[in-house]
Amino acid sequence: MPYDIGVGLADRDPVDGGGEFAGRDLACAGPGALAGALAQARYAFTSARGTAPDASALVDATALTSLAALLTGVRADVRAGYSRIVLGPLLTGERAASAALLSTLETFLACDGSWARAAEALHLHVDTVHYRMQRVEHFTGRDLSRLSDRLDLWAALMCR
Repeated sequence: MPYDIGVGLADRDPVDGGGEFAGRDLACAGPGALAGALAQARYAFTSARGTAPDASALVDATALTSLAALLTGVRADVRAGYSRIVLGPLLTGERAASAALLSTLETFLACDGSWARAAEALHLHVDTVHYRMQRVEHFTGRDLSRLSDRLDLWAALMCR
């Protein structure tokens, strides 16, 4: 007989009158699965708080179907730290140059790694996109030809 476990926690900022949040897990198979269900429900609760800090939200564990949704359950300081570690000098370098590299990286990844589409979207020559991505690789120590490195960079951009 399946059990249905959920964690509903209210959180309201007494000063600002912020929202209330709740997280819920799926039905679990039995008492042995309760610990995992509770952990998922707590994560969904944290995600609800990160998704809508000024409004009420209920997040079910089944809603965590994308990287963006998953990252909302990670504490803000952990996300910021991950972004700082992965993007490194791109966040601390000379402001205009760093902004151009970050913008190019974000567009390049959003274009699924297509040099031509990224160049078109940015109104740049393809060689300029290549040069900027080489700079990104140099500063981050990542290789944009590897999917795992692209995913790390994409997640770090989302964590900013």
